[in-house]
Amino acid sequence: MSKQAVGVPVRPVVGCCAPLVAAPLAAEQAVDLARAFKALADPVRLRLLSLITSAEGETCVCDLTAGFDLTGPTISHHLKVLREAGLVDSERRGTWVYYWPRTENLRPLAALLDAPARVRG
Repeated sequence: MSKQAVGVPVRPVVGCCAPLVAAPLAAEQAVDLARAFKALADPVRLRLLSLITSAEGETCVCDLTAGFDLTGPTISHHLKVLREAGLVDSERRGTWVYYWPRTENLRPLAALLDAPARVRG
């Protein structure tokens, strides 16, 4: 069971503007956020995260492997990358490992990308 937390410090949303729009990122913030985005820059990991976050509650690894034409160790590697990036967490129960999203670390990523449309004048 990994309880490793990766801090993704992002300024809170101000009014209608996402943090990226409100002010430029500090260097440290950019490094932390880039680490999380790098973990998502793989189609398999992006799909795995989607499966985990769209499930109600926890997801057993046995339910995640069926949707991929990959070996179990390869799926485990991708899940480990997501876990180390702080995007999901897990717990072993007997033979199986269960995963759930770390929403407190996903929200800053979403807020960063949620920039309002700007009218060019």
